[in-house]
Amino acid sequence: MGEKREVPKPLKKLLNWDAVMTEKFVKYVDMKYGPLSKHKTTLKGLEYSCHGIPWLIGTTTFIFLLQDASIRQLLVNLFIALIMDIVVVAVVKAIARRRRPVANKDNEMFITVSIDKFSFPSGHCTRAVMLSILFPLQYDLFFPLTVALIAWGSAVCVSRVLLHRHHILDVIGGIGIGFVQAILISCMWLSQESAATVVNFFLDETQVGASYDV
Repeated sequence: MGEKREVPKPLKKLLNWDAVMTEKFVKYVDMKYGPLSKHKTTLKGLEYSCHGIPWLIGTTTFIFLLQDASIRQLLVNLFIALIMDIVVVAVVKAIARRRRPVANKDNEMFITVSIDKFSFPSGHCTRAVMLSILFPLQYDLFFPLTVALIAWGSAVCVSRVLLHRHHILDVIGGIGIGFVQAILISCMWLSQESAATVVNFFLDETQVGASYDV
């Protein structure tokens, strides 16, 4: 068995401070607007609304179901963004290896994998911030829709702390990563032609595979 990693004292103090401040924040919100148990359905709804697996499955499915070129372009770029987000979060979590808050209940988390036992950064926050920034960057959205996206992303971030899923610094880290990812994907945004090439490649591969089954 490997030796237990020694956390530097300054970092340890910061993490302990973060844990204390997170607990105080949750208690404050619970006293001011709670009890939080009354809002559990809303908080869980926000959690489900930004879970990576439904987003990934839904995006992949609609790429092959929908034929409109502009919609496919959006979906292909969204798929790339989601894959980038999953990889980045998994790598950072594996490096940081910070445990989730003590009050977190693993059995209440929807479709978890082993890497999800780690807390930094919040994957929900990276995804929510990335999406709420990326869409307004790429499309001239109706202003109220932009406001709604930002409000949703912000609510998801706050809910991660209130559900005891993450500490405050996990959320802040997720916000920063999500912002950078949105800028990167915006710069790498595929054109309709490039997106169509990607889709056709996989469709051709599927058709070739099917021909061997005949």
